[in-house]
Amino acid sequence: MGAKYNLLSGNKLQKESKMLKKRILIIGSNGMLGQSIVSLFKSIKKYELHLASFESESYFPNISYTKVDIGVKKQVKELLLSFYPDFVINLAAYTNVDKCESEKEQCWNINVNAAEYLAKYCVPTNSHLIHISTDYVYDGKNGPYSENDLPNPLSYYGRSKLAGENIIKRFNIPNTIIRTNVLFGDTKFGRPDFVKWVINSLESKQPIRIVTDQINNPTYIGDVAFAIKQVCEHDKIGLYNIGGAELLNRYEFTKRIAEHFNLDFDLVSPILTKELNQPALRPLNSGLINLKAETELNYKPRSLNECFNLMHKYWKDQSIIQ
Repeated sequence: MGAKYNLLSGNKLQKESKMLKKRILIIGSNGMLGQSIVSLFKSIKKYELHLASFESESYFPNISYTKVDIGVKKQVKELLLSFYPDFVINLAAYTNVDKCESEKEQCWNINVNAAEYLAKYCVPTNSHLIHISTDYVYDGKNGPYSENDLPNPLSYYGRSKLAGENIIKRFNIPNTIIRTNVLFGDTKFGRPDFVKWVINSLESKQPIRIVTDQINNPTYIGDVAFAIKQVCEHDKIGLYNIGGAELLNRYEFTKRIAEHFNLDFDLVSPILTKELNQPALRPLNSGLINLKAETELNYKPRSLNECFNLMHKYWKDQSIIQ
């Protein structure tokens, strides 16, 4: 099981104990946020990482990895009891908001049952569970929201994420719940985020329709990764909002993307959310207040332009763009 469990004695054991690394289990490591967190944590020598995701192979072949379906209790048990992590970072979720309305059982299994399994087996391993949630737990009538505002989810997705939060709190384990919204950032693998989708669409001269009545503070994945690192380094527990620095609607967000990357904003048409006829209701006047995280985690979200510059540099370094 590693140095933590070697049967040594005397001075050798004391010396080895001082060199022990904190064990971090990252579940959902192949996702957009997962890639950002792994990239940050793997450079920190005091951490020993183990990755887990639903896919057969990891995007980080040099770090130990387990394929896992966290909706299966036995697999969660085996994963945690084989590694005994100090921290479990759960990034896995069923996030297709509209499909959650028709695929309720699958949504509940991943967003609620899996959260319960993780919390349950964090008890014998004495692990600190860090769990990612969403602004969709709010109804979007009076945003932006602080941690003290009462949740009132509109969609099945929002209800499942709130239920996942609540079930974790039932267990006697250190836990940290992070609510975030509209994640974007630079990743090498996976489907494009909103920013890259806008860029790809406008570069190919494809007209797009963007809503003007959904207000959020889009959040850069690198900023979320930093906040999670702060949680691990300072053993912070409780609920934290982690949002971006700027509150704006999706249409304004798209305009900022087009302006920064010198794209034709005339291809963008403003519409209202109701015109999309989506199965799931969205919180409209939403967004998150970061004051608690700024105070307790030294969280300082970067401006949109700073984030766009970082993304552009990453794509250039990866030869994704010229």
